Amino acid sequence: MPLAGTALAPLLVSPLAPSPSRGCVAAVAAARRPTALRRARCSAAAASGEAGEAGELPRATLLWRAAKLPIYSVALVPLTVGSACAYHHAGLFFAKRYFIILAAAVLVITWLNLSNDVFDSDTGADKNKKESVVNIIGSRAVTQNAANVSLFLGFAGLFWAFAEAGDTRFIFLVMCAIFCGYVYQCPPFRLSYQGLGEPLCFAAFGPLATTAFYFSSSNVNISSGTALLPLTKTVTASSVLVGLTTTLILFCSHFHQIDGDLAVGKMSPLVRVGTEAGSRIVMVAIAMLYILLAAFGGASNIDPWTSTSTITANISGPLCPYSASGQIGCGLCAEKSRGQC
Repeated sequence: MPLAGTALAPLLVSPLAPSPSRGCVAAVAAARRPTALRRARCSAAAASGEAGEAGELPRATLLWRAAKLPIYSVALVPLTVGSACAYHHAGLFFAKRYFIILAAAVLVITWLNLSNDVFDSDTGADKNKKESVVNIIGSRAVTQNAANVSLFLGFAGLFWAFAEAGDTRFIFLVMCAIFCGYVYQCPPFRLSYQGLGEPLCFAAFGPLATTAFYFSSSNVNISSGTALLPLTKTVTASSVLVGLTTTLILFCSHFHQIDGDLAVGKMSPLVRVGTEAGSRIVMVAIAMLYILLAAFGGASNIDPWTSTSTITANISGPLCPYSASGQIGCGLCAEKSRGQC
């Protein structure tokens, strides 16, 4: 389950990438052919794609891109993995609590998305981003108010779950995860502009959120008191994998934003290392995820880890040759960053 998010990386970034990515897919299959041929194909696809982007995109298309539906997996996966660990350890699962926390987590992610668009519009990072919610509706205030309402409703659901679970570790870790989201994008911190977005993402969705959702399955019993779940090596290992997978998704989402980030001084890791090195990092990260999965699975003696690895490998495997050609996210070959494509 933790590695299922790896397969969502291309889904997350491709709707936001310009349409040339579809034309460059053929060049991916020819990754082993001469470099000059790949450059020629990418250049032709880029030229045709830019012509297609010249006109105005339909509003429905922009709204679909702005929704970023695949990103909501970062609400589903930590909760599901944490709940599964609780069920594995103590046989505890509360369906009503699970779905209310899921709704609350989705609302918090909505706040993250909307407020990120608001603050990026303030800095000018989203000036040319057509799928920015602020640009679509034309109002910063409305977007900010919608973000605040989403956060308030998310808090309401989380505190209800805390009252049910009776475990202060749950609400403390959740608040820490949300604070990571705040300093990631909100003034005066804006730590993502200093290249700290990926470490914050790992902490928020991995050790903090996944472990918190595990503790959310604690149970209040009037006669025997609160039955608190112990911290186990299974949930610790699971939270590391979820954090790494989610961080990889965030890392991939920056491929098509390098020019805009660089223009406003947003020093994301990809701005620092470039698309070619970034593509290699993606391949190494995917390999490391499966190595860790095998190691953690062997140490914990959990058979499902092995079967999950097999299932997700069939999906995430194609991402490696795709990223090797430098086309992940931006739809153009890696040589573009060096002025050769």
